[in-house]
Amino acid sequence: MGTVAALCRYPVKSMLGETLLSTVVTHAGLTGDRTHAVLDDTGTIGSAKHPRKWGQLLGCRSRLTDDGAVHVELPDGTTLAVGDPELDARLSKLLGREVFVSASAPSGSTLERAVPAYEGGVPDVVRATASVDGTGEEITVGNVAAGTFFDFGRVHLVTTSSLEGLRSRCPDSDFDPRRFRPNLVVDTGGQRDFVEDTWVNRRVRVGEALFRVVVATPRCVVPTLGHDELGADPGIMRAIAREHRIPVFDLGRLACLGVYLDVLEPGTVRVGDAVARQDEP
Repeated sequence: MGTVAALCRYPVKSMLGETLLSTVVTHAGLTGDRTHAVLDDTGTIGSAKHPRKWGQLLGCRSRLTDDGAVHVELPDGTTLAVGDPELDARLSKLLGREVFVSASAPSGSTLERAVPAYEGGVPDVVRATASVDGTGEEITVGNVAAGTFFDFGRVHLVTTSSLEGLRSRCPDSDFDPRRFRPNLVVDTGGQRDFVEDTWVNRRVRVGEALFRVVVATPRCVVPTLGHDELGADPGIMRAIAREHRIPVFDLGRLACLGVYLDVLEPGTVRVGDAVARQDEP
C-alpha cells in the first residue's frame, strides 16, 4: 500500500510538533502525542480551529524530551518546560487572557471550531447550532474524545497520492503535508488520488503496529493558517471542498483529506516501514 515517509507528533494540542525517525505506538496513539493542551479558566481547550482566539498557539513548538518532559518553544525562541509557572504566564500574555497547560481534560471541557462559509466544511446539523462569540467569529462548540485531547481518531494518516493530486488540480495552493498535522505521511507512489478512502474499515500493518482505518478525516480551517515558515493559504480548504467531499458517518458529505486510525496492536513504527493490508483472521 505504501511506505512511511514521515512520522510526526504534537505533544501540546495545536502547537507545532516534531518529526521522528521512529516511535512506539500504544493504544492511545503515538507516544507523547497530544498529551497536553492549553486551557482557559472556562475549561475551553485551546485549538487553532478557532484561530481568532487560539491561532497564536501555532507560533509555539512543543517537544518531548528523552526523560519524558514536554518543553515549549515560544515565538521569541524562549524554551520552557510544562509545569514551569513562567510558561503559563508567557502563554497568557501571548493569548491576552489567563491560560495554563494541562495534562488532562477536565470533565465538561469544550472545544470551539470556526464555521467555514463554504459548503462541506461542517455538517449541516452542526452548522445549525453555530453562534457568534466575543471575537466576532461564528463558531460551534463540541467535545474532544473522552479522556483525551484528540478530536476523534488516535492516529491521523495522509498519503502522498492525495497531496499530489490536489497540487495538480489546484496549483495555486500549497499542499505541504505539515498543514494537515498528520502523524503518518505515507508514500503511495503512483496510486490514484485519495486511495486511502478505499482503506476505510480495513486493517493495516505499519511496522510492528496494527491499525484499523476508521473514517476519512473531515478538515477544518487549520490547514489554511500559517505554519512555521509556511504562509497562510486561504484557498486550500475551498479547493478540498471542491475536489473531495465524501460521506462521513451520517453527517453528510464533508471536505476530507486523510484518514483516522485506531490502534489494534501496539508496536514500533519507523520511517521507511511498509504499510500493508492485513486481512481479518
